[in-house]
Amino acid sequence: MEQDIDLHLGRRLRSRRRLLGLTQQQLSLVVGVRFQQIQKYECGANRISAARLWCLAEVLNVPVGYFYEGLESAPGVGLANASASDETMAREESLDLIRAYYQLDERPRRRLLDLAKSLNDDIGAV
Repeated sequence: MEQDIDLHLGRRLRSRRRLLGLTQQQLSLVVGVRFQQIQKYECGANRISAARLWCLAEVLNVPVGYFYEGLESAPGVGLANASASDETMAREESLDLIRAYYQLDERPRRRLLDLAKSLNDDIGAV
């Protein structure tokens, strides 16, 4: 279970770093560690201390709880779903879409979201 948590935290770290367009080197410089340490965090080889997690959350502009989202309290439960979600978010096209979305002003962004939801409803009705 502990290894599962380390892997989950690492995946969430990688996902957020990539979403922001940061390299491991850039993140490591801001956090004050070597980029190899970021690599080890991301693959779950090294455990992230509470203080380091707090620092990463501040640098990545997320609450500390972000890293635990998708992690269930029961051993092994929810990790498969979190892994599939992380894989989707790690795709370059997903990152491009999210970046483009957040470059839009509020009104077009809301309209685009409504459009995407309506298209999803149309698919479910078929």
